[in-house]
Amino acid sequence: MAMKTNEIENKSVPTIVPVEEDFPILKTLINGKKLVYLDNSATTQKPKQVIAAMTHFYEHCNANVHRGIYTLSRQATEAYEKSRQIIADFIGASFDEIIFTKGTTESLNLLASSLGKKLQPGDEIVLSEMEHHSNIVPWQQIAKEKKCILKYIPLTAEYTLDLEKAKKIINSKTKIVSVTQMSNVLGTINPITELARIAHAVDAVLIVDGAQSVPHLPVNVQELECDFLAFSGHKMGGPTGIGVLYGKRKLLENMEPFLYGGDMIREVSFDNASWNELPWKFEAGTPSIAQAIGLAAAVQYLQNYGMDKIVEHEKKLTAYALQKLSTIPGLKIIGSAHLDNRGAIFSFTLDGIHSHDVSEILDREGIAVRGGHHCAMPLMSRLQLPGTTRASLYLYNTEKDVDALVTGLKKVQKVFA
Repeated sequence: MAMKTNEIENKSVPTIVPVEEDFPILKTLINGKKLVYLDNSATTQKPKQVIAAMTHFYEHCNANVHRGIYTLSRQATEAYEKSRQIIADFIGASFDEIIFTKGTTESLNLLASSLGKKLQPGDEIVLSEMEHHSNIVPWQQIAKEKKCILKYIPLTAEYTLDLEKAKKIINSKTKIVSVTQMSNVLGTINPITELARIAHAVDAVLIVDGAQSVPHLPVNVQELECDFLAFSGHKMGGPTGIGVLYGKRKLLENMEPFLYGGDMIREVSFDNASWNELPWKFEAGTPSIAQAIGLAAAVQYLQNYGMDKIVEHEKKLTAYALQKLSTIPGLKIIGSAHLDNRGAIFSFTLDGIHSHDVSEILDREGIAVRGGHHCAMPLMSRLQLPGTTRASLYLYNTEKDVDALVTGLKKVQKVFA
């Protein structure tokens, strides 16, 4: 039984386990075969409840927010700000600590720009070797501009962060530590709370890229003890074009805006301007209103399913997938074999076959995976790999999807035999 459409205002919806029926696109035929969608690290499919929430906004209360006293504008503003509260509650934050952005990339660029203004020559920024480009390039550019030093926490042979080396790398010169909570290539889940304590011991701020973790794990910013958290709507059943930056209130208050324009100002003269209160200080221009409403609907959908159930479901699928993939000769998993510190992301190589060829042939079977460097070229260089094939699972995937992948990979090997 599928979940009933959930109005954004209604937070007391019974918990009902969703089924494939909630995701219309999963009924699509690809090359005459039923779609097997295994590229959830790149983006997830959208339940009809999210689609309905956005459609309802456009059909019944489409107007700009914060700018009018007429009925539609008030309704749009209420729905937009109610969405912010829903998302704040989801990660254990306060209303004014939630900044809407276009996605994780923009959130990280906002931090690099705003925090970077206070950096001095010789200050150090610490990342890890498993970061996505969006958590490397902004810091590279700021480091060059401010003459700062960029350092990387290395990996162990088990594809985890080397915490002993991290304790040596993070020192009194470190001002910023920015790491992913879950690697989009390796699936590794990093010990954020421990990293926060290491960073805070030297008065550095800890930034967390939660693009891969927030959709799959119960994330509470108070428990993580992080200073900032960035994540994207489209990787958790929500729409594209919307993301979130959480920041501790005191830190956000002391930061300069990233973008300037309408709605983020308090007062403007011909010579000067002053800024609005949090969170609007960082939201210049007309925001992504329908997308924010869609993201809130996605959050409610995940809450109705139960984040703990998602963890349980994906752990079972991960164990099953690791076992099944291990039966394929010439296939090597690039990631941890331990279930307690990895997500349902499987990057692998297939002897003698390029990842793009693997992806193309699987597509003929209706199976969607990703091949390449996964926006993690430094990591691929570190691992001495040109790229990998990546299959990534979510709450709507099943053992049948894993079986289809294994059957498809055997067909790939036959083509190149």
